[in-house]
Amino acid sequence: MTSMWFRGYSAAMTSPMPITATGLSEQQVALLEFEKNWWSLSGSKESEIRERFDISATRYYQLLNALIDTPAAVAHDPLLVKRLLRQRDSRQKERTARRLGVSRNA
Repeated sequence: MTSMWFRGYSAAMTSPMPITATGLSEQQVALLEFEKNWWSLSGSKESEIRERFDISATRYYQLLNALIDTPAAVAHDPLLVKRLLRQRDSRQKERTARRLGVSRNA
């Protein structure tokens, strides 16, 4: 049985992926496009992730976080990637402040 995490792509994850002009695979482009447009879908984000990519939400976010650190992702959609980087940075700062018991409002 072939592991499939992207609908329409049934090859094993170790198989070479076609690369787009920005240097991203079709799977990576699909992740970015989904993240940009998920809010317009009728179901919950987690159920859409499971249905579209056949992976858990946790794995989706792992892949997305690794992807937004690449120059190719920035070249593909700079506004989306920069927004995601700002959100991630903000969440990390909030978690650190909570762990240290520091109020961000002070």
